[in-house]
Amino acid sequence: MTSVLASSRRAWLPWAVGVLVLAAGFGLQTQLYTDQERVVTAVLMYVVLAQSWNLIGGYTGYASFGQVAFFGLGGYVTGVLMWQLRLPFWWALAASGLLAAGFGALIGLPLLRLKGHYFAIAALGVAEGTREVITNLTSVTGGGGGLTVPTFGADAPTAYLGNDGFYVFFLLLAAFAVLTVTLVARSRFGFGLRAINQDEDAAAAMGVPTTRVKVAAFSLSGLLAGLAGSGYAFQAVNIYPGPMFDVQITVLMVVMVVIGGSGTVLGPVLGAVGLQLLSEWLRANYTTYHTFILGTIIVIAVVLFPGGLVTYVRGGLRTGQWSLLTSIRRYRL
Repeated sequence: MTSVLASSRRAWLPWAVGVLVLAAGFGLQTQLYTDQERVVTAVLMYVVLAQSWNLIGGYTGYASFGQVAFFGLGGYVTGVLMWQLRLPFWWALAASGLLAAGFGALIGLPLLRLKGHYFAIAALGVAEGTREVITNLTSVTGGGGGLTVPTFGADAPTAYLGNDGFYVFFLLLAAFAVLTVTLVARSRFGFGLRAINQDEDAAAAMGVPTTRVKVAAFSLSGLLAGLAGSGYAFQAVNIYPGPMFDVQITVLMVVMVVIGGSGTVLGPVLGAVGLQLLSEWLRANYTTYHTFILGTIIVIAVVLFPGGLVTYVRGGLRTGQWSLLTSIRRYRL
């Protein structure tokens, strides 16, 4: 009886903690100044993006360097629908997520037959190609001159949400992303992704439909990134192909997941929160050298915690071994 109660407690504890964290997020909003609220809103957006990359790069083991394609596509679908067709933001948001997911499935079928650096380079090529298409569709997207999402005045299909509104939006979106990855991690689908990560041929031999599972993961990761891009476009008002498809956004996703712990639910959250807040603090206090300092800290963190912070702590709690040298040797660095 005691073991049953303990097992039930372990099953419900993460959900209870999640609800408390979400409630704390709403409470935190009341304590923030305007600039602080904007910073936390950006952190929440990167939580979504990190979880998006975690699905395909962390759980499935396919390092996608073209994840920003979904972010940019989601942003431009929202911008075009609100600018050209005057659709409300909430309709454009749904369309952006679905089209990004469909795009993930479409390009995933050929790309996910590649492995390793071949897949990474091909995914990066897709992102660059998508940016060029957006840039050259001048009559639809505004081309290199960008477009302005109608957010003010009588012509605005949806009124601008403001700092408070976007904070709530990205908080709920981050909660949705974490919930999605949690459900995936605990499902048969998630076990299939882990099996592919460990040994794809063995997973196929055991009956895992590897192609279908990989494409589904890629599509789901595209959905999350597309929703984040949609919200960002509405918040930014003026969007341009360069910033929306900037490869540095993908790099940040990767670094956040790797530092926090790839293939875990909590790791990308910690990585996104820690890295983004650290970056903002360094930018405010070390204006000239903040990029160099941040890069140095990232290198040290990756060397000391090659499996990510969550993996290191989890291993320490399980084995009682907290030596950093042991952690480094485990990953043969």
